Amino acid sequence: MNKLACACLGFAASLLALSLALHAQQTPAGSLTVENGVGFINPGSPVVPESEFNSRPIPRLPDGHVDLTGPWVGGGTVEDIGRDGGFQGELPLLPWARELRDRRRRQDEPYTRCLPMGPLRSNPYPWTLTAAYTSKGLTHIYRLHELGDAGNHRVIYMDGRKHPEDLIPTWTGHSIGWFEGDRLIVDAVGFNDKWWFDRRGTPHTEQLHVIERYTRLNYGQIRNNATIEDPGAFSRPVDLTFTARLLRPDPRTGVGDLIEFICNENNQYGSAANFQPGAGEAK
Repeated sequence: MNKLACACLGFAASLLALSLALHAQQTPAGSLTVENGVGFINPGSPVVPESEFNSRPIPRLPDGHVDLTGPWVGGGTVEDIGRDGGFQGELPLLPWARELRDRRRRQDEPYTRCLPMGPLRSNPYPWTLTAAYTSKGLTHIYRLHELGDAGNHRVIYMDGRKHPEDLIPTWTGHSIGWFEGDRLIVDAVGFNDKWWFDRRGTPHTEQLHVIERYTRLNYGQIRNNATIEDPGAFSRPVDLTFTARLLRPDPRTGVGDLIEFICNENNQYGSAANFQPGAGEAK
């Protein structure tokens, strides 16, 4: 090894030690996750504390609907969709689906290759529901994640349309929505089978049908009661519940905003561990 290479390695080691020391001072214990030799600095996003959940009334939009905008943190699965969603017992997967889940490796998950998350998935970064209006009223709601998943976003059509009969399976599927009182109902079909429900590797098929019911519980929380129907992978429907917390507003501006995050561009943990972005595994 030449002198330049040794110097570079020494500098990199010093930089890593410094970053870990700063991380230990600034983030809670246990927030550094190590998987397959790769360290993830994962302090999460600051949220409104429980003591402030009822400090303000539930806000409403000019048209009278409850403001579900957020931004929110959490509200979905990471490790295990059944456990994270409060399902009692083992998920009713068909034998082939259970076998596939059990042999999948976390480092092979499509999400680690900067590909989109599926519905009901979460990460430490905030997301928001953004409403779009025209002269005819509310027409679309967009679910946007700070970690942009290759620039992907989910569209929820609120203009009364139905699901097309000739859907082409996609990463985010086709979603239609409507309000029932203060609750937003989202009905989604047309998913491809490429993404995983969770890091454990829970699979699905193109027959997947997801129904979500969003309710703002108070100023600081939103709940999603979801039903998964997939006769290709599950022996029966599954009901799950996820709760997200409001991103803590910036004290200077009074609002919370999403910031730019480009997955492949900011994938520095991969470079540090000789992990090739987009490959999904260590080299």
